[in-house]
Amino acid sequence: MKNRMFDVVIVGGGISGCALAYVLSKYTDVKSIAVLEKYGSLAPLNSNARANSQTLHCGDIETNYKLEKAKSVKQQANMLVHYAEMVDKNDFLYKFPKMILAVGDDECERLKKRHEEFAEDFPYMELWDAERIAQVEPAVALIDGKPRPEKILACGCTDEYSAVNFGNLSKSFINSARKTNTELNVSLSSKVEKISQFDDHYELQTSQGTFMARFVVVSAGAHSLLLANQLGHGLDMSILPMAGSFYYVPKMLNGKVYTMQNDKLPFAALHGDPDLIEMDKTRLGPTALVLPKLERYTGGTYWDFWKSLKLDGKVVRVFWELLKDSTIRNYIFRNFAFEIPWIRQKLFAKDAQKIIPGLKPEDLEYATGIGGLRPQVINKTDMVLQLGEASIVPEGENLIFNMTPSPGATTCLGNAYRDAQIICERLGIDIDNELLSEELLDGQACR
Repeated sequence: MKNRMFDVVIVGGGISGCALAYVLSKYTDVKSIAVLEKYGSLAPLNSNARANSQTLHCGDIETNYKLEKAKSVKQQANMLVHYAEMVDKNDFLYKFPKMILAVGDDECERLKKRHEEFAEDFPYMELWDAERIAQVEPAVALIDGKPRPEKILACGCTDEYSAVNFGNLSKSFINSARKTNTELNVSLSSKVEKISQFDDHYELQTSQGTFMARFVVVSAGAHSLLLANQLGHGLDMSILPMAGSFYYVPKMLNGKVYTMQNDKLPFAALHGDPDLIEMDKTRLGPTALVLPKLERYTGGTYWDFWKSLKLDGKVVRVFWELLKDSTIRNYIFRNFAFEIPWIRQKLFAKDAQKIIPGLKPEDLEYATGIGGLRPQVINKTDMVLQLGEASIVPEGENLIFNMTPSPGATTCLGNAYRDAQIICERLGIDIDNELLSEELLDGQACR
């Protein structure tokens, strides 16, 4: 492939890169696409089923979402549902019961108010009392067959898609893209070492040779920022890598049980999930742990972390603002303790008992090798931890750099559509908005 010119080169063969390859192939007049993945398979890191919670985020059980964000995420989650309905083989999307669990008077009152606010846009979500919870999830409502002592309430449903194997979905996107008339080249074991900019194209140096592109999209997780920095972009950003670990218990839950978010904490609340690759187990987590590397279970990337952190007074101030809050500080220290072998089961059991009150420390098994790493962005201009997705789209250049922590996997088609519109506009290529809207968006505009 040396010196081969493509219309678009996508760096990163995870869910975001594969979704973009599909959208460009199916809905635009882009003639040639290359996907470059530095490892030997598609979706090897955070999109792998072992590296995430396998949740289809719809905004219905995520209490850290405000209504407007929940509505947007719901629409983009439905794009995956519509895609699943169009393909011959759906080995990636699953239905399980799901609920938000409130424990105690204060949480129950908050959940009631949220249910009232969200009812019009999420009519399938029902308010469940303790008796109904016991029917759906006995382990949540009962201890040794008797009702748990605290007041509980849930908002849930039993017949909606809730779980995704994003690794299988990534492969499905590529298989679907290959069925179009667009030329698609997927190059594995092709780590991009450098991107060089010329007057009318870019050159990407890899171990498999040099790829040339009219437009480059980098969807390489935490490494996206490093490649952006090479070209002088995103210098006002730093990466804070947040790792998530999980624990296994024997299968105790029938579906997904999310808990109420503490508004003072910038990280997701604990939840319990079925595991699509270990169906005889329930997975609990994630924990939240800052790690000085950019990839969880691969060798190295420590130096890449320091380059992406760009430690200075502004970054230190962000850390200080986080740590001076006792709630956040105690949360960080407690999550660090969840990684210490001699004490972690006992400590984690206390938190997990909010979901499964009859849980005992000896029921827990640390899920070795399970969990990923999310690139949370530090905005050095505003000196804040920027939660959610971040993109760098330099004005007047044919470049996009994406960093997509949760819910970026769920919103992959929505993000791909956004990027495809930018690509087509800057390259002067047609995009079939009407067909995409009809097939993936119920005829609506993407929120």
